[in-house]
Amino acid sequence: MIRTNELRKDFTVRVKSGRFRREKRVVEAVAGVTLSIEPGEMVGYIGPNGAGKSTTLKMLTGVLTPSGGDVEVCGLRPVPQRTKLALNIGVVFGQRSQLWWDLPLHESFALLRHIYRVPAAEHAARLRRCRDLLDLDDFLDIPVRQLSLGQRMRGELTAALLHGPRVLFLDEPTIGLDVVSKQAVRSFLAELGATGDVTLVLTTHDLADIERLCERLVVIDHGRVVHDGTIDALHTRYGSRRSLVADLADPLPDGFVLPGATLVGVEADRHRVTFALDGVTAGVAVAGLVAAVSIRDLSVVEPDIEDVVARLYASTDAP
Repeated sequence: MIRTNELRKDFTVRVKSGRFRREKRVVEAVAGVTLSIEPGEMVGYIGPNGAGKSTTLKMLTGVLTPSGGDVEVCGLRPVPQRTKLALNIGVVFGQRSQLWWDLPLHESFALLRHIYRVPAAEHAARLRRCRDLLDLDDFLDIPVRQLSLGQRMRGELTAALLHGPRVLFLDEPTIGLDVVSKQAVRSFLAELGATGDVTLVLTTHDLADIERLCERLVVIDHGRVVHDGTIDALHTRYGSRRSLVADLADPLPDGFVLPGATLVGVEADRHRVTFALDGVTAGVAVAGLVAAVSIRDLSVVEPDIEDVVARLYASTDAP
């Protein structure tokens, strides 16, 4: 569905050189990205600010012309076949709107039907599904400018899907949303992805979106792909560890060692301990701890993907 080979994008900028002069400098925003995304995949595409995420999306959607390399989306070349490509893709940018600001939401949807020349029956069926899953009915008659951010984002998602795109590009779709709105958007996208009808590419700084929605994670830094695989593979590659946290009835004995785990924290007068599970399962670690001390409560804490990604960024050197 999406194929890139050594995709590059350079920008020429002017920087100050001396008191009155400026000189041109070439900045490499995307430095040879090679990807292959199959139909129905849900892919998280993440990176720090300035890594090249949004630039890549703009080349995939035909907004920017690549400086080099090859790119195809839905079997089309995005820039020379931009108009045809627009009928096959949907785009949601968290900071930009494709809705008409002063019109009620339902009129924006009607206009989009005519712009994309969608048959009335198909449009009605897709809108009905979005209304049900995103709870749109309460604000369909309200002008877009009066909607809350969460309501508008649900409208944006609907607008991007009414023409039946084969690929949906999402750039920060949950930025600024409250917890309830985020959950509604994530649930909708999860159900959408489960059908396999739409290929989804998601860029975000909210890694909870990635964990909830995407099996595959592509990490870009300094314009280059530094990881392409599952989230579990990312945890394994960068030494992510689960933790066992236990509240003890008695203080932890001096010199206590839990085989296969590392003691990383002791609190509350040695009554609360945290072990990192290095080479042992949670069940074995719990059994070893129970055999040594009396336990009031315990929990297994999964690794935080934000910490893993931060370590990944720290390990990549600037070119």
